[in-house]
Amino acid sequence: MTRYGIDAPTALRIIREDAAIGDRHKLVGPAALRSDVLSLLYAEVRDGTLEERSARGQLEQLASLKIRLLGDRVSRGVAWKIATRLGLDDTAPAEYLAVASLQADVLITEDPLLAAAANGIIPIAPFDDLLREGL
Repeated sequence: MTRYGIDAPTALRIIREDAAIGDRHKLVGPAALRSDVLSLLYAEVRDGTLEERSARGQLEQLASLKIRLLGDRVSRGVAWKIATRLGLDDTAPAEYLAVASLQADVLITEDPLLAAAANGIIPIAPFDDLLREGL
């Protein structure tokens, strides 16, 4: 069973594509993932690309997504070190990298900046790997 670190856009894609992950794979992310998804959905409602009812439905689906969210002392410390090493202005991307490097085999992200930052920290996998049996 592969352990996947995922970011907020990936969590939304899982929900929107109704990707049945089930127990095939383990999903992990930073504790901030749910708040990041909330922010993404809220922005889509505000800019008129998503109806509020749909956004709220997706938030409900997020609550049922089996994902281990971490925000412990160790992952925060690793995030700090990664942010410092990469010269990041914000620790948010480093939190995704820290949790993935500590708890996952690979990271799935479609964010090119996060993918580039992951170089040398955690391998990147395509979204379609989530749909495959036991990689």
